[in-house]
Amino acid sequence: MVLQKALIAAVLATITAAGVRAEVSEISIAQQYGVSFLPLIVMEKQGLVEKRAKELGFSGINVKWTKVAGPSVMNDGLISGAIHFAAQGAPSLITLWDKTHGQIKGVSALTTYPLYLVTRNPEVKTIKDFTDKDKIALPAVKVSSQAICLQMAAAKEWGQDQYARLDPFTITRPHPDAATSVISKATEINSHYSVAPYYYYELATPGVHNVLKSYDTLGGPATNGVMIMAKKFRDANPKVTSAVYGALSEAEEFINKNAGEAAQIYIKTTNEKRSSQAEMVKFISDPDNVWTTAPQQSMEFAIFMHKVGTMKRLPASWQDMYMPESHELKGS
Repeated sequence: MVLQKALIAAVLATITAAGVRAEVSEISIAQQYGVSFLPLIVMEKQGLVEKRAKELGFSGINVKWTKVAGPSVMNDGLISGAIHFAAQGAPSLITLWDKTHGQIKGVSALTTYPLYLVTRNPEVKTIKDFTDKDKIALPAVKVSSQAICLQMAAAKEWGQDQYARLDPFTITRPHPDAATSVISKATEINSHYSVAPYYYYELATPGVHNVLKSYDTLGGPATNGVMIMAKKFRDANPKVTSAVYGALSEAEEFINKNAGEAAQIYIKTTNEKRSSQAEMVKFISDPDNVWTTAPQQSMEFAIFMHKVGTMKRLPASWQDMYMPESHELKGS
């Protein structure tokens, strides 16, 4: 009887340990370049995922942070399982949600911020002036937030059937490389659908001017940065997911309350050379930038993409494209 009880106890201990180990001990989070990814930088430097995980009853989680140039690598990584969480544009989420039949979804918004289409071509005053002599750099042609915003602007200007009219003039480049090209005039790239802080640097360069602001096309503030993940991973790792979502929420709150410290973190982490802390605080505190996990205008992107045929299924609401963690937020 004693031996039997000991055996049962050992089995129960094994089952309990297995339950504890059921969730992964290492995760990979991918991001791109720019101030818009500041919440992730804060999460990394303050160890917020590790902190939240410990509060949820498990510790020792290892977080691998990766920077990539655009959404294509992230998408492949999410589908293969090599990347567990990825920060990218709302249109990329919408495309993946559609193509994977809802197996890739958003955890929450990352940031609401404007995009600026800038050029050094003095003849380009509006999008109607672009020709095949111009090259517009984007993080990814056809699928990035910039690409979709440009298509939406073209549809407004020339009609829905002309939404892809400017696509032939676009080219894929990481934001740092694109900004360098526009500023230095060293390459064929003379235009850039840019994000902060790069458009601040570009617009401060003589001869560079703004052509279009994404908020003008969308009719107001819209979420561009979102955190996405695979539903399969969330279902198998609810505590990890909760830890990441909680960490992101905490980072957003920190930025809103401590712009100076957040600016210092960004400068040190990215080895920022051009901007002082005071200038970076100005970027972070720009009224156009909203540091929130609540998605904004997700359905505007989805409706447009469905109309032009770049996505087959139209979600019933923004919640269809996001995990339950964010369903109670005041999103759109």
